[in-house]
Order: sequence, then structure tokens, then C-alpha cells
Amino acid sequence: MFSEAETDPVLPKDKFKTQEARLRTALLKAQYDLLKKADRSLLIVVAGIDGAGKGATINLLNEWMDPRHIHTMAFGPPAESEAQRPPLWRYWNELPENGRIGIVFGSWYQPLLREAARKHPDADALERHATQVRAFEAQLAANGVQVVKLWYHLSAKAQAERTERLLSSPETSWQVTPADRKVARKFKRLRSAAEVALTHTDVPHAPWVIVASADESMRTVCTAETVLRALRRRGAPRVSQPRTPAHPRITDRLARLDYAVHADKDEYDTELGLLQGRLARAVRSPKFDAHSLVLVFEGQDAAGKGGAIRRVTQALDARQFDITPVSAPAPHELARPYLWRFWRRIPSHGRVAIFDRSWYGRVLVERVEKFTPPMAWQRAYGEINDFEKQLADSGAIVLKFWLAVTPEVQLERFQEREASPFKNFKITPDDWRNREKWQPYADAANEMMARTDSGHAPWHLISANDKRHARLQVLRHVVQALESQL
Repeated sequence: MFSEAETDPVLPKDKFKTQEARLRTALLKAQYDLLKKADRSLLIVVAGIDGAGKGATINLLNEWMDPRHIHTMAFGPPAESEAQRPPLWRYWNELPENGRIGIVFGSWYQPLLREAARKHPDADALERHATQVRAFEAQLAANGVQVVKLWYHLSAKAQAERTERLLSSPETSWQVTPADRKVARKFKRLRSAAEVALTHTDVPHAPWVIVASADESMRTVCTAETVLRALRRRGAPRVSQPRTPAHPRITDRLARLDYAVHADKDEYDTELGLLQGRLARAVRSPKFDAHSLVLVFEGQDAAGKGGAIRRVTQALDARQFDITPVSAPAPHELARPYLWRFWRRIPSHGRVAIFDRSWYGRVLVERVEKFTPPMAWQRAYGEINDFEKQLADSGAIVLKFWLAVTPEVQLERFQEREASPFKNFKITPDDWRNREKWQPYADAANEMMARTDSGHAPWHLISANDKRHARLQVLRHVVQALESQL
């Protein structure tokens, strides 16, 4: 895999000068074409043997193109706030919008490379890390992010000579890191680790390109040519879909609910206080500092999501929670993968995130209203399950609520809202129009729950014809989940 790069090929200076003039013009034009079309973003992953000149080459690439539309990201060891969230959180946060270029140093490959470089790598851990990488890059590519990965490589002798040359001058010695100095004695192991990582993650929609790096001119031209090919690529790369389990049996869970159930007012007032007290104690427990709480509220219009949320937040310190009301995505959100805006709202440990509507819009309103092609919303079930699994693995307690009402009760509440000066802002023409699609929405909700109900992120389907009953049920589930985990 690396044999050609380890011959340390050299590009003569006169040929480099000719190539430089051509490449600078072509890269700048291709960059502006990408910016104008804004049909995708380009994400360049930079990796390789320490001391191979990665940083210097990317600096030059910024000089050759317009750096205002390039976002260069360097990730080191996770900060405390990053370590309290899923490992991929910090990479999702920094994704460039369509039309722009992102360059990533210290990428999601770090755990895979570290494991592969151990004296006795764990085969299961290697495959687990590689699977996560492949799934992440497949999701990016399927959602309009073009991924290109550059591995900078050179022979052990050339790496040592370059390090000594840089160290010999005060003007360049700052470029040498402690890791660069250690490469020589571990070169074979690092080379083997790289071969394992690249073999496990080289796919057509996110290919690896090995850049011969001993000669600066060769390294620069190879990098520029690779980026230029990526910028000139037409159309989205084809992403092979992972094998998915057999479709679960979809039952009409909405129809099975007992909509006649209700809570007595006196009992409601008593139990509400008791449940809120238990909730307050749970989230103030020192054990909660190792967890976060993610609450998702979905349901038919006028099902009482807002009232249920308020009964939860009454037990919380306002400094401890965030409520995200989800509506149609803004232009800057549409310019990125659809889960991006939700990744940005993931709570750190000791905090509560409440979503009034959520990422399930992709398989509900976007599906029913045909805002999203079938291939996209069908793929979303797997993407959502993966997202929620990452939340749970990082210590989040994830609970999802569907508040359900009958068409008759919804109509009564709509009419009440229209007649009330304090509530008529809640009713919109879309609410009335959605009633005409009651059954398609019910079908979508039943399939959504069948495909995304899991032990680590369960759905709780709650009859909400009686608001008091619904609020108590939400609190019971939240309290029980917290107390069982803490």
C-alpha cells in the first residue's frame, strides 16, 4: 500500500512551477463553482505519518484558494465538555455548510489508529472503531458531504532527515513536535497501523489517497490534484446502504390506546407534587453528574405537549435545562446534514435537553408532506437509531413521548384555541390542513415507533385526551427512568 510513497519520488522544480500556475487557477475556479452551486460541501480529512509535512501543505492550499470559504479544524484530546458527549459530537458541530470546504486534522480516526498501533491490537475493538467510522462517513456522504481523505507518507529515512533539517534552523524548528521525534523508532508499527486503518475504511464514497510526502513539490501537487478532482466531481457519490434487519411488524399502537382514561383532579394535584419532588431530587443527585437527560415530545397537534413540558420544567432549575422548539429548518440548517442541528443541542452531563418536536420530523411531516424523497426518510430510521445509541453510550438517558388524542378531542381544542384571545396564536392554517391527513400521519407514527423503539431510547405512547393523565404519565416515566439509572 505504501511502497510507492516510500520510494520518495521527487518532482523537478521546473515541472512544479508549470504545475503550480495551472493548479492555482483551476483550484480557485473550482472552489468558486462549488460556492456558487452550493449543492454539497467538501470535507478533507488530513492524516499521515508525523513529520510528513501535512500542516505546511494545507497552509499552502489555503494560500492557493480563497481561505474565507475554507474552515480548517484541528482536534486534539477531547476537552471536558466534549468528553461528556458522544465522540462524534465535536465533528458534527464543525461540519461546513454546502458550498464550503472543511479541512480536518485530528479526526475521528484517532481511536482506530491508536488501537491499531498497540503491540497487541484487539480485533473486536478495531472492527468496532472501523464500523463507527464507516457508518459516520456513509451518513455524511448520503447527506451531501463529499469526503476525501489524504494520508501523507514517506520513508523512515526521509522522515528522519526532514525532522533534522527543520530542527537545524530556528525559523523552522517550531514545526517539529514531540510526536515527530518518536516516529523513527516506531515507524514499522505506525506503518502497519496505518495499513490496517486505511484498509478497513477505504470506500468509494470516502476514498483514501496516499500522498508521497518526502519532496515538498510532489506533496503539494498531489494534494492539489486530489482536491481539484474532488471539486470537479459531478453529482453525489453513490453510497452503498448497510444491510438492515428485517422490517419489524408494524402494529396500530395508536388505535390500541385507552383514550377514556383520566385522572381525578384532587389525586392529580397530590401526585403531581410528589412526582415533581422525586424528579427534583433525582436531577440534583451527585450521580446525575455522570448522566444527561434527553426528552423528546411528539404527537398530534393540540395533544398537550407544551403543558406536559411545563410540568417537567417546574421541577428543574432553569439553569439546568434547555428547551428546543423544532420547526422547519432554517437555510443554514438545510445546507448541512439534517441531524446537524440536533447534534448541536446535545446536553453535557448534569443537564436536561427537552425537544418539542425533534429529529423525527424527517419520518413524519417530511415523509407525509413529501418534503423529502422516500430514499432519504427510509434511510433516516437507521441514522436516528445510530444517533440515539451514541447518546445512550455517552451517558444520556433518552426518553421519547408520543402524546395521542382522538380527532374529536383535537377538534374541540382547535375550536377552543380559536375562541380564546390567549390561545389563538397556537392555531394555524397548517393545523387545520393536517387534520385532513390524519391517517397518513397515524401510519407514519406507527411505523416510526415500530422502527425506532429501543431499550436505550424507548417510546412511551400516552393517551392525552385527558391532559392531567398525560402529564402524570410523562412524569412517572421520567422519574422511573432516572431512579433506575442513578
